[in-house]
Amino acid sequence: MRALVIIAAAALALGCSKSNEAGETPKAGEKEAPAPTPKAAEAPAASAAVPAATKSMFAALPEKEVANPKNPVTEEKITLGRMLYYDTRFSKNHDLSCNSCHDLARWGVDAEATSPGHKKQRGDRNSPTVYNAAGHIAQFWDGREPDVEAQAKGPVLNPVEMAMPDEAQVLETLQSMPEYVAAFQKAFPDDAEPVSYDNFGKAIGAFERRLLTPGRFDAFLKGDEGALTDAEKKGLNLFVSTGCTTCHTGAYLGGHMYQKAGLVKPWPNQKDIGRAKVTGNDAEKFFFKVPSLRNVAKTAPYFHDGSVASLTEAVKMMAEYQLGKQLSDDDAQSIVTFLEALTGELPKDYIAKPELPESTDKTPKPDPN
Repeated sequence: MRALVIIAAAALALGCSKSNEAGETPKAGEKEAPAPTPKAAEAPAASAAVPAATKSMFAALPEKEVANPKNPVTEEKITLGRMLYYDTRFSKNHDLSCNSCHDLARWGVDAEATSPGHKKQRGDRNSPTVYNAAGHIAQFWDGREPDVEAQAKGPVLNPVEMAMPDEAQVLETLQSMPEYVAAFQKAFPDDAEPVSYDNFGKAIGAFERRLLTPGRFDAFLKGDEGALTDAEKKGLNLFVSTGCTTCHTGAYLGGHMYQKAGLVKPWPNQKDIGRAKVTGNDAEKFFFKVPSLRNVAKTAPYFHDGSVASLTEAVKMMAEYQLGKQLSDDDAQSIVTFLEALTGELPKDYIAKPELPESTDKTPKPDPN
């Protein structure tokens, strides 16, 4: 399911339009340094201190889950959603699952520019990471679905992706296995017909709402100054002063707005019109959902088309095409050092592949055509 939510493949940022002056740090020498002690003599320069105004641009990840009042998360939904996420029988040839393109053991991506689908077909957009995606403004690069529940239903029926012919065959597959029927009844006890395609999406969505990856950056935002190194703090300050926080702020450092690819300089080889394909609004041509930078060091290749393999190169391109700036190698590397600090921890127990219900003689067979 390549599309889980949206100009970078799993992640780098549709960047920024102007410098965020509020987050700039005082230049070295503006304040007199304290008398050196054995530790102070080795202390970082003033540029390693992160102002409170900078910290206020971000937020720690939710403690437990990203809530959806329309789909309250329950353990029963999670158990069902986890099975559905890993089950290949909801693809036409029984060879693809959500996890094929959004591999939970590999930071929610498959490391492909574009993912192979039914009969090895490939779409034209990169599969973004599923981790932390439930907190985004919308799903898919073009924002065509409002939440992870709706998103989960799309790739299953997409002829280029999992290629199930229709909802009816998905339901036939589910109803052919008594364990699935019982799991739907437990997850949706108040529904007259618990086995439904909407509930299929709700179960996967509930599972995804706890796919969070807190890490050192969250600890830093909560007051642990030692959670980031001096080099990472300097990179954060440069990230802000360069202007990246025009788009990359909040708990997810992105995911909360749309931005044009090539804001100040035309994006190279750009053919995908992005959000305009959804809205029909020419003013939104080449706009995409700004991706989250959480775990960005683990989710290459980058941008909506997966065209850039190097995080350093992606940072330089963002500066050039979104900000009109040319970053030196040292400055680009400094920002990358900060971005690497956004790598969190995978919830290994939560994502462990479950035992799946056994097929029966009524379960539809694989169809390679």
